[in-house]
This record gives sequence, structure tokens and C-alpha cells, in this order.
Amino acid sequence: MRQAITSGSPFEKIAGYSRAIVDGDWVFISGTAGYVEGEVDADDAVAQTVRALRIIEDTLAQAGGTLKDIVALRVYVARREDILPIAKHLGTVFDDPRPTNTTVICGFVNDEIKVEIEVTARLQSAG
Repeated sequence: MRQAITSGSPFEKIAGYSRAIVDGDWVFISGTAGYVEGEVDADDAVAQTVRALRIIEDTLAQAGGTLKDIVALRVYVARREDILPIAKHLGTVFDDPRPTNTTVICGFVNDEIKVEIEVTARLQSAG
């Protein structure tokens, strides 16, 4: 049974996507940025990573899971110099077995966005 999880953002309808799709015991979460306009730490890539992971964690909870259910990360980073600080933070979040990780340097639609994280998870309670 396939179920969509939405954030309520009007952009989801405009761009034709969902925050997440739950398909059986699999959860696919769209790229999640942690940037919030007007925040003091908006230029801090690690702070954006923390916020993005919080959004992902909340989305996984709606699907019946946790961060421990993540099997793959795709991390998109705007600035090469932010890769190591972001990676070090991710190293504090995930325990063995750690998820796979592909990190890509790219541009974003908004120059204030420093990082976006996309995940695939498999709900442990369902398997």
C-alpha cells in the first residue's frame, strides 16, 4: 500500500511531489533543506543540516520509523568547504550499521540553502 506524507507546502503541488512516500516497509523522503529565511544561523551549513535531519526525523515518525531506519543518504552541498563539517555532524548522528552516503556539490534554487538531504529508509518494525 502506497501512502504520501505531505508537509503542506504549496510547492509540493506546484512541483508535483510529496515530502515522502511510504511503500510497504520502504520510506522515500524528498530532498529536505534546513534553511529558514530570517534565522540567525541561516548561513551555517551544520545548523541547516541539524534542522533538515529534524524534519526528516519528524517525517519518519509519521511513517512509523526513526532515523535508525535510514539505509541511504544523499547529501547535496552548495559549498565544498562545508562537506567536512556536515560529514562530521552526520558521523555523530548515525550508529552502526551506518547508512550509505553519496555527497554531491551542487547549486540550489535559493542561494541561502547550504545543504539538502534525501533519504531512503526501511521500517525495521515492518521487516
